[in-house]
Amino acid sequence: MTDEIIALSSRIAYENRWLRVREDRIRRRDGSDGLYGVVERSDFVVVVPFQDGRITLVEQYRYPIRARQWEMPMGTWEDKPGADPAILAAAELREETGLVAASMTPVGTIFQGAGYCNQRGHVFLATGLTQGEHARELSEQDLICRDFSLVEIEAMVRDNVLQDSQSLAALGMLRMRGLL
Repeated sequence: MTDEIIALSSRIAYENRWLRVREDRIRRRDGSDGLYGVVERSDFVVVVPFQDGRITLVEQYRYPIRARQWEMPMGTWEDKPGADPAILAAAELREETGLVAASMTPVGTIFQGAGYCNQRGHVFLATGLTQGEHARELSEQDLICRDFSLVEIEAMVRDNVLQDSQSLAALGMLRMRGLL
């Protein structure tokens, strides 16, 4: 198998602790040259905390879109790339919600935006939940945590209230696999 696109050169255009933007000069299979901007980020997790027919969501202000948004608990460890996704999922769930899961079931993987970014997401179903204390980061101080019935979640999707693509993908995966 040969690559469909070959990188001729690559340079780092920007880098910080959370991401790196790379600019690649490329050659396509037909011989034409082009340019790709690639955002490199560590893998992330999306956790669907589900108990007694209810899903716990978090709402927080998302600066890039200048709005608060409901979403599944999720996150990444920039300082621990390659960390075990199940350990990261358990940590993110506790950090954002205070919930501890007796079972963390891997559901599948998704990509943040495969046309521009290499970031892979690992989706988990968290069950057997017990409530503890959250351990939010400074950037999560405005986070609100609430559980919703499946009927309420479906209405949020229909009414375009739940707009986070990773959360929507996770819900779809769980529904298609008969896990919700």
